[in-house]
Amino acid sequence: MARIGIADVAQAAGVSEATVSRVINNRGTVATGTRKTVEEAMRTVGYVRAHAGSLVMLVTPGLVDPFFAQMADRIVVGLGLHGLRGVVCSAPVGGAQELDFASAMLDAGAVGSIFVSASNTLENADPGVYRLLESRAVPYVCINGAAGGSNAPVLSTDDRLAAEISVDHLWRLGHRRIGLIAGPKGNRPSDRRVDGFLAAMKSRGATGPDAPVVRHEYSVEGGVSAASRLCEDPAVTAIVAASDEMALGAIRSARWTGLQIPADLSVVGYDDALPLEFFDPPLTSVRQPTERIAAAVVQMLIGLIRGRDVSETELFFSPELIVRSSTAPAPSTDH
Repeated sequence: MARIGIADVAQAAGVSEATVSRVINNRGTVATGTRKTVEEAMRTVGYVRAHAGSLVMLVTPGLVDPFFAQMADRIVVGLGLHGLRGVVCSAPVGGAQELDFASAMLDAGAVGSIFVSASNTLENADPGVYRLLESRAVPYVCINGAAGGSNAPVLSTDDRLAAEISVDHLWRLGHRRIGLIAGPKGNRPSDRRVDGFLAAMKSRGATGPDAPVVRHEYSVEGGVSAASRLCEDPAVTAIVAASDEMALGAIRSARWTGLQIPADLSVVGYDDALPLEFFDPPLTSVRQPTERIAAAVVQMLIGLIRGRDVSETELFFSPELIVRSSTAPAPSTDH
């Protein structure tokens, strides 16, 4: 039987879903008469407040990274509009904690799971957590990477396109030797960005030393270390980074060597989840479509929970380049 959600209550009560949400969560101001109308509609349509059978597990590698925090927040809000409660489980990517969380959540009556750039991003990750969910017939959806050997739906940012639009932007500014700072090998989004970057450079006639790639950890420190290697080549005039944190590390590293951003070196980040317009300089970045992915993954998981057939083909969402002041025309080679 289909689950009764907030939308059903809102329709029966003749109010907005936001009003129903405020009544259910006892937040905000709702007129007494409206509250009574909503509560009567809940009884009429058979809406059941959150309980064990309405829990959804969100597995994320952490909430310190603003992209993961924003994605988790949007998903939890979206689930709430359908009478479901998202429980965020922060676990190291590929660690045993994912399986521990899944066991506990299943015991608590979880009805679904969402992997937010978790072990599903790793090649050759232990499939134990997915096999456990499948053995209990609990559906799950993955973001930014497919779980190995699984037919679960996958929704991803088009990382190859992200690399292409970064290179295109810099190329149009006159940069010809462009470096890439990427994440670790075996990380699916990172590998895709490397493939996209190399393809974009090759299509423009640049290969080998004109398209250097350095891999490191997704962190400011990783960006510092990787950029220091790229900047050993004075011909490199631009860097594409696989995260905003890495981009900020690249800027720090460049400044330590006396380079000015963007006069001597242009830098492009990735995610656009930080308030980058307030950095010095404001960082040009490729924005992941967090809102669209979150909304789509909620609808897809609800469809699975209700027994509907959903596409097993990976869905790709187009990112957007947000141009700020960390990129500029390539420095002149005239002496």
